[in-house]
Amino acid sequence: MAQVARVTEHGGGVWSIPVPIPDNPLGHTLVHLLDTDRGPVLIDTGWDDPTAWDTLTAGLAACGTSVSDVHGVLVTHHHPDHHGLSGQVREASGAWIAMHAADAQVVRRTREAEPSRWLVYLEEKLSAAGAPEEHLAPLRASRASGRTGLPGQRAALPDREIVPGELLDLPGRRLRAVWTPGHTPGHVCLHLEEAHPAAGESMPGHGRLFSGDHLLPEITPHIGLYEDPDDTTVIDPLGDYLDSLERVAALAPAEVLPAHQYAFTDAPARVRALLSHHEERLAGLRALLTTPLTPWQLAESMEWNRPWEQIPYGSRNIAVSEAEAHLRRLVKLGRAEAVPGSDPVTYHAI
Repeated sequence: MAQVARVTEHGGGVWSIPVPIPDNPLGHTLVHLLDTDRGPVLIDTGWDDPTAWDTLTAGLAACGTSVSDVHGVLVTHHHPDHHGLSGQVREASGAWIAMHAADAQVVRRTREAEPSRWLVYLEEKLSAAGAPEEHLAPLRASRASGRTGLPGQRAALPDREIVPGELLDLPGRRLRAVWTPGHTPGHVCLHLEEAHPAAGESMPGHGRLFSGDHLLPEITPHIGLYEDPDDTTVIDPLGDYLDSLERVAALAPAEVLPAHQYAFTDAPARVRALLSHHEERLAGLRALLTTPLTPWQLAESMEWNRPWEQIPYGSRNIAVSEAEAHLRRLVKLGRAEAVPGSDPVTYHAI
């Protein structure tokens, strides 16, 4: 069945195409098309799904081009709602795919790892976080049955690297990469250093920013631990994210073109709101830690968009990862510490 394309022209050779995400409350990914002197370039591609593909190709036609004309794909980060269709676009057009090296490594590692290795890792991680037996049992059952398929195992390997701080090789355009880790280790925003088509008093600022999931108008992106079974480095993704927000605010773009929801202005104000949100959340979590809690127990006590009892199985794993990221930040700030000898490890405020 033919898909109806609802594209938005943003002016100056920029369009957005809402590509659906199956069974996801976000609804769609905004795939952006950027005209260059060498042909159209996509910023993200959407989920690897037949309906998403049909919508993307219909959207390209509505923009006056086709998938076979695509010159390149710039991936803001490796998540499947952004990178999923990149390989199919490359097959149809011969386009190159570019990604930050840190996220390219995630794609490579996921493709090469034995699928059961990820299930073992996830089980061990959740067990250490204090997950109850009824949550761990399905992971053991999947491993025993051989049902080990995970999203991203067939994601396309990029053939170009997005280097932070450098202008991308896009003839006729000035698009600069800005490294913004936090949501993923290699997330990038892309700053279009050209006058906004509506430049002037009505649109003050410096160019436009393709912000991926880093900066969204109404929601806060997930900040969890970067998954790597072979890396024992103690990282601070929330600290990375907060630093990255400051970096984006300093750019003061006239307009932000995110990968979800809608375009918006006043990036510094949105950054201030997000910084305040995270500071309030850290303070609230520290208050919860007057009683020692495991990461699982902390996740159960945190405020989400629905009661814990209604959060699906997979989303609980994400929630626990987010709780752990906040705990890492509290520990680094000297506001909490692990209780010596606790197993599974509990944390308390200091």
